[in-house]
Amino acid sequence: MRGLVLDFDGVLFNSAPEAFLVARRTYADLGPAVPCDAPLPSPGEVQAPTLDQVLADPVYRRFLELMPLGNRAEDYAVILSSLEREASVHDQESYDRQHERIPGEYQQAYHAHFYEVRTGFREEHPERWRGLQGPYPEIVALVRRHSSDVFLAIATAKDRQSVRLLLEDNGLGDRFPDARLMDKDTGRSKAAHLQHLQGVLGIPFAEMTFVDDKVNHLDAVAPLGVRCVLAAWGYNGDRERDLARERGYVVCSLAEAERVLFPHR
Repeated sequence: MRGLVLDFDGVLFNSAPEAFLVARRTYADLGPAVPCDAPLPSPGEVQAPTLDQVLADPVYRRFLELMPLGNRAEDYAVILSSLEREASVHDQESYDRQHERIPGEYQQAYHAHFYEVRTGFREEHPERWRGLQGPYPEIVALVRRHSSDVFLAIATAKDRQSVRLLLEDNGLGDRFPDARLMDKDTGRSKAAHLQHLQGVLGIPFAEMTFVDDKVNHLDAVAPLGVRCVLAAWGYNGDRERDLARERGYVVCSLAEAERVLFPHR
């Protein structure tokens, strides 16, 4: 392995509470994606909630169960709409059917407003924003130990400024130069991210390992020939881990990360 490519949310950082809060506020601002007789309860009036307040939201745990099936910010609208209508979503196929129900115009508006809401929260309440997301210490330590052994890169659907701020906060900024930080504007899929990176580094896909917490992202890059690893500490459960094993991907826990990612070092 000459290149280690990491997803950000669910691999380097546990940022689900922040994503959930921003997603809920975006959805509340725009209204239901599909008409519904029983809309979700309000996300609350507290402008800068604590982590405990976000985790106490009755929708949060149900939201997490569907997170592994989405890809980008607009997928949060699909998740919230599915929860609102109590739709039966149990796998990728049933999720994709719900995705098709959301008008394209709504998805585009949701995507754009999501980042407006995030930016506003981040700039007006920076400490509370940071408090809703934190690094996985074991992965941060691993990155620091091996930053001179391989090319490190990030492939994420998150916005670059948020990623950069969180990396700098945790002393990782110099490990991921801008040329190796692929964000939401680099491309719509992780395959596009890795293709971009291959052009930057000039190394074969077969010499890259890609770590993500979502099976659908691994599915997108597997045809390129990269080694695919599912981060079992991220936003997934038995459903995704069993599926990853069926498809031949490595399923890795935090305790196994050193051995799995750097077996010969």
